[in-house]
Amino acid sequence: MHLISLAVFIPWFFTWSGLWVAILGHFVFGMLGITIGYHRLLTHRGFTCPKWLEYTFATMGMFNLQDSPARWVAIHRIHHRFSDQQGDTHSPLVSFIWGHMSWVIYRHKDTNRTIRYAKWVPDLLRDPYYRRLERNSGWFMVYFIHAIVIIAIGAVVGFFEGGVSEALRYAASWLVWGIAARTVFVLHGTWAVNSLAHLYGYRNYETRDQSTNNWLVALIAHGEGWHNNHHADPRSAAHGHRWWEFDMSWWVIRILEGAGLARNVVRPRKAWKTIVHPPG
Repeated sequence: MHLISLAVFIPWFFTWSGLWVAILGHFVFGMLGITIGYHRLLTHRGFTCPKWLEYTFATMGMFNLQDSPARWVAIHRIHHRFSDQQGDTHSPLVSFIWGHMSWVIYRHKDTNRTIRYAKWVPDLLRDPYYRRLERNSGWFMVYFIHAIVIIAIGAVVGFFEGGVSEALRYAASWLVWGIAARTVFVLHGTWAVNSLAHLYGYRNYETRDQSTNNWLVALIAHGEGWHNNHHADPRSAAHGHRWWEFDMSWWVIRILEGAGLARNVVRPRKAWKTIVHPPG
């Protein structure tokens, strides 16, 4: 995906529709799939919702090439259990590049097979839908099928714009922009939470790790950059605790709650309302 995304620098691959598909995919698949679905719903159970909606969020999470729901959740739960300690899979205290992305390309003995990380996600693996995705890289087939559908839609749009030649160009454009570039951007947004938000920023709370609040990460990862707040109160569906800490994902959850689709929404604990270390 990284190699394919380099084609954004070749003018032939650019279309306005491809760019808009990328932007829309970042917000819809990145925020609803990873931030709200994989993270706040499946990992921390910050709220509950109907099963059809939960499966929708989980399916959109797979559109981001970030592994199966169960393995993603297991790794994140391990991260919270051993944050910035020896057992943490992706602590940047090893090195920045390790915490950001190098950990992805190594096999970790505790997370390389479902049977080894199952103890971290018994709630998910009791569900037939999530178990099925663990078999034969089923989650990757979901990503592959979503890519084919997007490319096909791009080809149809291009055909109506200018015939067969434009159909080919639009299909290629939507592949480069709507799939590859968007996937890479969402990947690095997620990885930045593991790296930048454990090295740079301010801390509202005393926690046993090095988590920080980083406004840049919060901007590109839909509120996930308020990471010190999150480590202080992991179950809370709201990560922004101060008035300037804008958390788009939290407002989407609030909208879902107002519509009756999100229930049992966990708010920040009152005990954490006192700011220990204000910025600056």
